[in-house]
Amino acid sequence: MIRPPAVAGQFYEDDFEKLEKQIKECFTGKLGPGELPIKKRDKNILGAILPHAGYVYSGQCAAWAFKDIGESSFVDLYIILGTNHTGYGKTSLLLDDFQTPFGVVKVDQEFAQALMKNSSIRENRRAHLEEHSIEVQLPFLQFVEKDYMKHLKILPIVIDYTVDYKELAQAIRKTIKQSGKTVRIIASSDFTHYGPSYGFVPFETNIKDNLTELDNKAVEFIKKLDSQGFLDYLQKTGATVCGAMPIATLIEILKDKTEKVKVLQHYNSGDISKEYHTCVDYFSIVFY
Repeated sequence: MIRPPAVAGQFYEDDFEKLEKQIKECFTGKLGPGELPIKKRDKNILGAILPHAGYVYSGQCAAWAFKDIGESSFVDLYIILGTNHTGYGKTSLLLDDFQTPFGVVKVDQEFAQALMKNSSIRENRRAHLEEHSIEVQLPFLQFVEKDYMKHLKILPIVIDYTVDYKELAQAIRKTIKQSGKTVRIIASSDFTHYGPSYGFVPFETNIKDNLTELDNKAVEFIKKLDSQGFLDYLQKTGATVCGAMPIATLIEILKDKTEKVKVLQHYNSGDISKEYHTCVDYFSIVFY
């Protein structure tokens, strides 16, 4: 079966040519990396934390990590850890392929079945049907991997807050080892959501600077590959990082292999809209 786009025409353009133009502008915009990925693929990105808002807002931030991905060796599988915004179902994967304006992205059926044997995770179509956090990563991924489109495969997993993330990470690590495949992990998450509509107003002045300070402290735990410290910090501060569990899971999967964690870009949706009374922080973070 094919999972149709849920947010094409909303979060990103739903026309092939318009979408390609939009993504290119994310790379070349003033908050983007300034250029498209070069052909030389000599980098080795193990994983990334990427925002998942509309491209108008977070696309230039995402372009930074996708530039590094596009300049890295092609991998057999991208595991994309999404946020369960809809509340439907629990932590679950999807076996359906994904449709985007660029074409179909195939799910690695073999790996998915192996992971289900190694863990309690199961498929739940309802949990994925309207969820945007995985979907918005795919056109960018198709764009930077356009030379390998026939071989591009993903494993989409939405993760809810009740998950035993260490158990899930261990199962993913075991399945990767058994498969012998090269794998890159993407955790899809925006950072703190500020404003009355998000129920989070811990300060009312110097909003941008205070948000930056709040999230930078969270990022320090990510840089130290301290998943529990990261979650404890969010619990203590109330910081509304929607993809906290995907991020914690990514850290646990990669912590023994990662030599360096680097923030490539950070800005706030208010830097685009010029309104900070309701805004969201975005980070583009890569794991080497």
